[in-house]
Amino acid sequence: MDARKLRIGFFDSGIGGLAVLKYALQELPNENYIFYGDNGNVPYGEKTAEEVRRLTISCCDRIFDMGVKAILVACNTATSAAILTMREKYQIPVVSIEPAIKPASESKKPGKIVVLATPGMISSERYDRLIEKVGCRERLVNIPCGGLADMLESGEFEDPALDEYLIDKFKLLKGMQVSGIVIGCTHYSFISEKIQHIATQILNSPCGIYDGMYGTVRNLKSILLAKTDMLNPGPGGNVECYSSGGETSLRVINKILNI
Repeated sequence: MDARKLRIGFFDSGIGGLAVLKYALQELPNENYIFYGDNGNVPYGEKTAEEVRRLTISCCDRIFDMGVKAILVACNTATSAAILTMREKYQIPVVSIEPAIKPASESKKPGKIVVLATPGMISSERYDRLIEKVGCRERLVNIPCGGLADMLESGEFEDPALDEYLIDKFKLLKGMQVSGIVIGCTHYSFISEKIQHIATQILNSPCGIYDGMYGTVRNLKSILLAKTDMLNPGPGGNVECYSSGGETSLRVINKILNI
């Protein structure tokens, strides 16, 4: 089989990776995809690093065994816990996602950088190394958002409870000058406009949004091109979905993808 026609595997702890996948479908429309959501074990952000590593490897073993040319880990927490192990184990490109603190730190607008992320991601060694590498520790305000990913798993992104949750978080920052907000969990990408709106209202200042999923998809494309042009000439755009959460989770996944 022409290796270019192999599918790309996407993995996430739940539905968050679908935001990244939807962007990939726009940027790489000739590719075909497998998506696996570990919805039965979400949220990852409140589990130990060892638990997350075990779950991630177990799920990605399944994706690898289906025959893919690359795997994209569309989960910041899973990336922090398992990406190095995966790159040693699989003989294909494994693309990671990380919070977009570098582009946020390059903004010339003065003020703090707010990072919204899971507790697990914020406490991870990988995230700490990223902060050290970028050199923006003094500007960062990390906001652990325990429970938020779980709230978003239903796919109901207009639930008033989400507004209440975000208002409570941003009230803690009232009076602070903020230059930008980093989306540190792909689940939150679905409500980035809501996050921006509520933050702007409470902080009385427009806040830029920085989401790592855009750079991650561009990185995926660059890696496939570098591998003697592994991009699929087409046709593409097909997505095969799997979930550890059963039929209920699959219905939510299909609804979000409109399939």
